[in-house]
Amino acid sequence: MRYPLFIALRYLRGGRGSPFLSVITLISIAGVTLGVAALIITLSVMNGFHEDLRDKIVGTNAHLVILKEGAEGLANYEELGRRVEGMEHVLATSPFIFGQAMIRSSTSSLGVVIRGIDIDKETKVTDLDENIIKGNLKDFGPDGLILGKELAMSLGADVGERVRVISPKGIATPVGMKPRFKNFKITGIFDTGMYEYDSTLAYVTLDSARELFRMGEVITGLQVKIDDIYQAGKMDKRIQKELGYPYWVRNWMELNSNLFAALRMEKITMTVILVLIILVAVFNIASALIMKVIRKTKEIGILKAMGAQRRSIMSIFIIEGLIIGLMGTLLGTFIGSLICFLQDKYHFVRLPGGGEVYYISILPISMRGNDILLIILATIGISLLATIYPAWRGARLDPVEAIRYE
Repeated sequence: MRYPLFIALRYLRGGRGSPFLSVITLISIAGVTLGVAALIITLSVMNGFHEDLRDKIVGTNAHLVILKEGAEGLANYEELGRRVEGMEHVLATSPFIFGQAMIRSSTSSLGVVIRGIDIDKETKVTDLDENIIKGNLKDFGPDGLILGKELAMSLGADVGERVRVISPKGIATPVGMKPRFKNFKITGIFDTGMYEYDSTLAYVTLDSARELFRMGEVITGLQVKIDDIYQAGKMDKRIQKELGYPYWVRNWMELNSNLFAALRMEKITMTVILVLIILVAVFNIASALIMKVIRKTKEIGILKAMGAQRRSIMSIFIIEGLIIGLMGTLLGTFIGSLICFLQDKYHFVRLPGGGEVYYISILPISMRGNDILLIILATIGISLLATIYPAWRGARLDPVEAIRYE
């Protein structure tokens, strides 16, 4: 064993003849361990929230939406759908009509968002069939209505009951505007896991939506599903270029940019805070090494008097600091990954349901190998930087001054 490594390992011990690590060394390792574990757990939780939110949004909405400039809507949507489905990476398309209305049950009235759909095509683009918790899509017909879970609870309505949907686009009469309405039978209740959708959204057939909103033979837009959701940013530009004016295409990330930007900013903020915790722990390593240099002044002087070079003296303290940083990093990685694995498998941390934006019952976890690798490399790199000054200070000691009074 090269003597710098041998001496560095000796310096990690508590005292003469003690096989255990010193208290200062243990505190330094513990600081790095806690910082790394906390950073891994926090990033995994934030990734879990991001993926959970992404899955719920993509499950309720399409990857891409094709609209038309102006308010007239799409008239040739069947031909347009076939044209888009013939493009590379496009899996399916589905027409929709979007509008606001009021829904009235026997006990309550609420404003809702009505989405008119072709049920056969809709299930190929979104996860509506998987989100149904009551009722059956087979019963969804011209007078059928599918409500969100929270909306049904607010209305006090259930599957099989009848409600009235009132459109804001009424009929002009000599005595004023007569409201346009249609009676529906609730054939299903869905649960997307997002309060925003479950409390405001209701599905009807395309023909029923046309009648309510006086759309004629046109629709609001066309939903598009592709084979890779992360290529949506490229596909929208490709489809936009292919279709040209007056069509315009938006992807799921643009339609929910504010929500994802908030999550991304929260993740960055938490990362910065926890990196500062790691920096504090690493400065503890630097302080411990400086104290070690002061305590080992005589030994350093003897080594230099025996011919040890400055590079070798620096190596002793750099190796010692790296060992502390490496041990803390590996322990923190193990502990953080273990906690994330146990939470992902056994769900021992649960959250209260309910929320204004989205709600979940289990703390989501998503460990990413590149995040963990980056944390390991960054922590070891910071630990290395923290050893430079103490090592340089120890290497520049004058051997005569070091052992003059010994």
